[in-house]
Amino acid sequence: MDVIETIYKRRSIRNYLDKKVERDTIMTLLKAATAAPTAANCQPWEFIVIDEAEKLSELKDKFIFARYNAPVAIVVCGNMKLAFKGPGQEMWVQDCSAAIENILIAATSIGLGSVWIGVYPIESNIKSVKNILNMPQYVTPLGIVYVGYPAEEKEARMRLNEKRIYWQEYETSRKHKTKDKPITGHY
Repeated sequence: MDVIETIYKRRSIRNYLDKKVERDTIMTLLKAATAAPTAANCQPWEFIVIDEAEKLSELKDKFIFARYNAPVAIVVCGNMKLAFKGPGQEMWVQDCSAAIENILIAATSIGLGSVWIGVYPIESNIKSVKNILNMPQYVTPLGIVYVGYPAEEKEARMRLNEKRIYWQEYETSRKHKTKDKPITGHY
């Protein structure tokens, strides 16, 4: 599968087979994550891999919107001691988001399913994850990526809307219709 095809094929998978994901496969995903771009090469990301049923259950109990049966959760975190210093410190969010996207694309490319569960910036979500995973104050969970062998298949897609593309400058006269949806924390 070529890269563009993989990107189109990547979909949020919420139903998984009862099949273990091997540690070598998880390491492949983590290697892909750390190949992401990072501001000033700070590499503020850290990863907590959860593949024990009891700890996964504890995590899922706190997230009503994320109780999927995935056998693995990768919590992608930003370590503020490693993050860009000064006014650009919040760049850790972009760095860790790029790492998450690499995990999602890599998972698709090797036949795994995945779904991104948002944690940051919702304070109650951050607190729950930090408590469950015994995280220090200077480390912030950005998101959780559930990974496993998919028990569902979705069609490839892209969502290009040419009304949202501008050339040379923004056209303020252009009207957009929006669909108001409640924020549920997953993408």
